Amino acid sequence: MSQPRPPNRVFPTGAPGIQTLTTVIISVVVVCGLYFGRAVLVPITLAVLLSFLLAPLVGGLRRLRIGQVPSIVVAVVIALVTLLAVSTLIAAQFAQLATDLPQYQVAIEAKIETVQEKTIGRADALLSRASTALQGVMPKARPQHGGRAQRPTAAAPMPVEVHEPVPSPLELTRRVFSPVVGPLETMFIVIVVTIFILFQREDLRDRLIRLFGSSDLHRTTTALNDAAKRLSRYFVAQLGVNLGTGAVISTGLAIIGVPGALLFGVLTALLRFVPYIGTWIAAILATVLAAAIQPQWTMGVLTLVLFVVVDIVAGQIVEPLLYGHSSGLSPLAVVVAAIFWSWLWGPIGLVLSTPLTLCLVTLGRYADRLKFIAVLLGDQPALTPAQTFYQRLLADDPQEAIDQAVRLLRDLPLIDYYDNVAREGLRLARTDTLRGVFSPEQLVRMNESLLDIVESLEDIDGAPDERLKHEIAGAVESAGPAPDAHADSSHEREPDLAALIAPARGTRVLCIAGRGAFDDAAVAIAMQLLTRFGLAPAAATYEQFRKHHADTNATGDATIVCVLTLDAAEAPLYLQNLLRRVQERAPAATLIVGVGGPGESVAGASADSDARSAATFRDLVGLCLLAGGVAAQP
Repeated sequence: MSQPRPPNRVFPTGAPGIQTLTTVIISVVVVCGLYFGRAVLVPITLAVLLSFLLAPLVGGLRRLRIGQVPSIVVAVVIALVTLLAVSTLIAAQFAQLATDLPQYQVAIEAKIETVQEKTIGRADALLSRASTALQGVMPKARPQHGGRAQRPTAAAPMPVEVHEPVPSPLELTRRVFSPVVGPLETMFIVIVVTIFILFQREDLRDRLIRLFGSSDLHRTTTALNDAAKRLSRYFVAQLGVNLGTGAVISTGLAIIGVPGALLFGVLTALLRFVPYIGTWIAAILATVLAAAIQPQWTMGVLTLVLFVVVDIVAGQIVEPLLYGHSSGLSPLAVVVAAIFWSWLWGPIGLVLSTPLTLCLVTLGRYADRLKFIAVLLGDQPALTPAQTFYQRLLADDPQEAIDQAVRLLRDLPLIDYYDNVAREGLRLARTDTLRGVFSPEQLVRMNESLLDIVESLEDIDGAPDERLKHEIAGAVESAGPAPDAHADSSHEREPDLAALIAPARGTRVLCIAGRGAFDDAAVAIAMQLLTRFGLAPAAATYEQFRKHHADTNATGDATIVCVLTLDAAEAPLYLQNLLRRVQERAPAATLIVGVGGPGESVAGASADSDARSAATFRDLVGLCLLAGGVAAQP
């Protein structure tokens, strides 16, 4: 007798080595370069992002046959005039507000006194009462006997006054214009670099392709185009939302009567580029001013309510309609990116944090070495539904797996959930079982959890009735060619649920579990689906069909026998023997083998039988319905 062969073992991939270390070193070097080179990199980055913002305008002008050079000049002039107009408007509004502040001095002082009385005044009174109480409890200090005469204190120091010399006109001019020179220099550099980027946009794209991905032109071109489209769409949509929000805030503040309404509208539009906190910085400033200039608190409350309502509408309704439900970044990624870029580049980094991170995440979807950025910061799920299902089994948390199933079944038919999520998760579990990573106790717990999950989904409808009709018709059609009478059941006319199920209703189906670790769960899933489709399934085990087993009539009166195992695609020796014994005991029954996924080895292993292969649960149900008589309907 030959010794039994050990099961095939699938070993994990090797641990990360020099490539991971190289990636870490390069990341550290890049971060250091960004930090120490911010004086040069910030204007260039602003120019690149401004070119993304102006690119749609330049493209629109060129479509009007204006020409490349005039289109770029017009777009840059529009951007420059807009920037200067906004700066002038902010300065004028600040000057006007500073001029009007003395008119509100009395109201502001009254509000400050009220706030001090309600907060600091009460705290001082409480501390005074506590100090008096402590002094009454503590013993009084005894006077010292034979006291010595106190030493005379030193004479008070002479006051010294320092007078600065009167500044010259040149020094006064330098003091006035020095804070403005830096921003003007940066703006000049940004405008010049933006013009050159717009002129040489195609040439720069080709150079980047040659530098980073000439060996794979398709992937590199797709990545650059995707990043450019995402950033352009993001900037244009964000600018539109911010301008609309600023206009609504300005109009609302003017109706309420807050001075400087136009200023706060412009500030809101600009600060909304700062994620999450930008709007609320403008809201706090406007609310404080509104509360200070009026003896009552009505204006301050109305101002705060206005900002809350506008921010909710813009963030929860308008932005999802323009961006989709997400801009490509997870909420945590936006916060982390804001902190990181603020540390690197200060306030400018805070404003640029979202577009820069969005660009990195987009590139990470195509570049293997940047893939970790897309995984950590992107809005796509880190794990597939099947991986999440399997991970919940490993964590011994079937309730979370049930909750996931309930969420997915809102838009997914039950049979598709079992095929695309549960079956794929079981295949992952089978791979780890072959590796030998599970203890017998863990396998028992996982199987119990699987059966609990299947039982919990017993009364959950994954699809409405109309979708269920097409689901059954699709199962029949996908299982094999149907007769002409039903070839159009799912296309040319509405399928009839009763007509599809009635011929097969009550058909006896025997579901035999294979020898795999999770084949019992596959049998439980198959029996639940077959019951939903009107069949009458029963379960059997592999042991009942062992050679010389006492139960030779295990098949009973079943007209359909389904052998369910995740090993079906590999057709192991035990499966071939099982198929042969089933055929010997029930030669007239229709034999179906599944559901290990696509594979032709089952048909080859059972060449002496008429076994049919079902790669998925949908195929299994379709074959059972066909065998039960669905295909014979007129």
